[in-house]
Amino acid sequence: MPSDGPLILSFDTSAAHCAAALLCGDRILVERREEMTRGQAERLVPLLEELLAEARHGWADLSALAVGVGPGNFTGIRISVALARGLALGLDVPVIGVTGFEVLSEGASRPVLATLPAPRGQVYAQLITDSETGAPQLCPADALPDELMPPGTGLLGAAPGATSGPDNPAPAIARIAAARLADAASRALPAPAPFYLRPADAAPPRDAPPRIVP
Repeated sequence: MPSDGPLILSFDTSAAHCAAALLCGDRILVERREEMTRGQAERLVPLLEELLAEARHGWADLSALAVGVGPGNFTGIRISVALARGLALGLDVPVIGVTGFEVLSEGASRPVLATLPAPRGQVYAQLITDSETGAPQLCPADALPDELMPPGTGLLGAAPGATSGPDNPAPAIARIAAARLADAASRALPAPAPFYLRPADAAPPRDAPPRIVP
């Protein structure tokens, strides 16, 4: 089916959901978000195929892919990023990684503090101004550092009193990726990588792995 602009498929499993959207030019053709705490690995590809079919497109029509890279759930982030990189290689299209902070701050007045839920009563936080993006931090949700909240700063996301973000992050991921793709022109874009701000909860085994003799 012909399109009137770059066709970008975006998806995200960095939280307890499978989210996806299909962007053509500046229009979201179709989007979906399904709540789930597990099973994203099994559900994600069928969900993407359903969106493409609903919009009467196929994998070969895609101009680019976009993926949410976190921060968020370790396993969920790895599922999406690994799939995005594999699909990009197979389809020979660029893939753009977009952080949750970028999603929250899309279209918001600056300066703004974007916050995402983290374990144990904490949030991931990043201050974004017109001129720069601050270093992301992990901090208590109810005790944000003063340096992250200069006068006039808006608050978005998971912190108490914050304005909530979009129900489905995938459309914003697609729009941000489209802008980045246009800015990149002929430059190669770096492959997306999981964006982590804390170590994994699971500790590596203390014992050395057994030696395997061929």
